[in-house]
Amino acid sequence: MSDAPDTPAELKARALRHLVRREHSRAELTRKLAPHAESTEAVEAVLDLLLSKKQQSDERFAAERAHVLARKYGAAKIRQDLKARGIAEELIGRLPREGELERARAILQKKFPRESEDLKDKARRARFLQGRGFSPDIIRSLVLRAED
Repeated sequence: MSDAPDTPAELKARALRHLVRREHSRAELTRKLAPHAESTEAVEAVLDLLLSKKQQSDERFAAERAHVLARKYGAAKIRQDLKARGIAEELIGRLPREGELERARAILQKKFPRESEDLKDKARRARFLQGRGFSPDIIRSLVLRAED
């Protein structure tokens, strides 16, 4: 393998190989392409081209990533993950949030199939849901009030 930087066509092909495997955010692609490009301007030009052809979209990436994470995590954890992957706060705010109570109930039921017996067990369940990124309101309604 040579040490010469990739041409714009090679950079585009490299970016498309990444996008074929899964959606990537612009920040992720920038990080992955930068070592192979001669300049950041070359990477930005390729990413702008992909964006104009709708081959890369931060909005599409955020929606897909949120959908995948929603099976295990709450809104706070999903927001944190998307922020870490370079998604703008504006895009994160536009993601749908309905159904979080039902998701939390299903996750809790899978982890703890039996009813909580004492305060210590309820605290354990509350910490579990908190670690998964669910809001205090959802934790209160599921664990402390035990509304089923």
